[in-house]
Amino acid sequence: MNRRDFIKTVGVGAACLAAGQFSVIAKGRNQSMEIKAVKLYEKGFMTRGFALGGEIGMENVDNPTLKYRSTLQNFLIDTGKAVILVDTGMPLETPDMVVDEKTQIYLGSRIKDYVSAFKDLGYKPEQVTKILVTHKHADHTGELRSFPNAKIYMSPEEKEATEYKSDNIIGVQYKDGAYHNFPASEKIADGVYLLPAKGHTFGNSIIVAESDGLFYMMHGDVTYTDEALYENKLSVVFDDKDAARDTLNKVREFVKNNPTVYCSTHTPLGYENLEAKKVIDLDNPPKSIPPTEIVSKKATGKYICSVCGTVYDPAVGDPEHGIPAGTAFEDLPADWKCPRCKQGKDKFNKA
Repeated sequence: MNRRDFIKTVGVGAACLAAGQFSVIAKGRNQSMEIKAVKLYEKGFMTRGFALGGEIGMENVDNPTLKYRSTLQNFLIDTGKAVILVDTGMPLETPDMVVDEKTQIYLGSRIKDYVSAFKDLGYKPEQVTKILVTHKHADHTGELRSFPNAKIYMSPEEKEATEYKSDNIIGVQYKDGAYHNFPASEKIADGVYLLPAKGHTFGNSIIVAESDGLFYMMHGDVTYTDEALYENKLSVVFDDKDAARDTLNKVREFVKNNPTVYCSTHTPLGYENLEAKKVIDLDNPPKSIPPTEIVSKKATGKYICSVCGTVYDPAVGDPEHGIPAGTAFEDLPADWKCPRCKQGKDKFNKA
């Protein structure tokens, strides 16, 4: 049998194997996209009022003290040609939160710092060529510094507002036209798009990765828990409420019309959906799973913003805003706000 007849009989793949070309075939298979969760915190909670009360007020939400599960994870996209990060977790030095009766959201206990969790997935920092930032808050930008060779993509508004400064930051201009029902987009790589999604912050963005007929939406904090997506409710955290409403409307329209795996940052549903390749069906919300064991450490005297991760240390104060060193958190003025995200004192937890 000649080579042409052999190919007809057993197929191109077997012919390549017979010709000693198996490594080429294997390499081709490995080019398909992989999306992985970088898991950072576990066994936290958020109240229903916090997660759903943005437009009507926490106190007006049915059963506002009901608790949903909360975690913290970011995501990694391996295209087969490039390793791309979506956000980079809390700074290594950030202390854990401490729970009390006023806590509205608790990320849980730290599993690993971001870089360690990233390495556990089998990668090295020098492999990362691009980082896509959904928004400026510290639980999304905490370890940008650990990938000095990567280009960092974020909206112009977030580039201006972020405390992390680097020549590697690229202010995305969304120059690649409409993407489905989103009016603008920036193509980052084949099958990977960054979309404007303002509201939670003035320059908030969404990342969508296309793979095997599915759309993986990594949205930062458009919602804090998937229950809010199903119930069409905003959280209490936004810079622009009208823009946040418009973004949530667009997200819901997108998931109605496209098979979407919704990859959230602050609920274990983010990685559970990812691992199961679960497509969102807005007409059939899953049953909520209540938090189980909640572990909280001893208070240090510091306080941490539950929204963006900023730490208030009484020994340092907030001198840029007129708060001298030695000022206890309880003695801060009633109108004092988080220096980074401008949320009030009620959004801070003991650390």
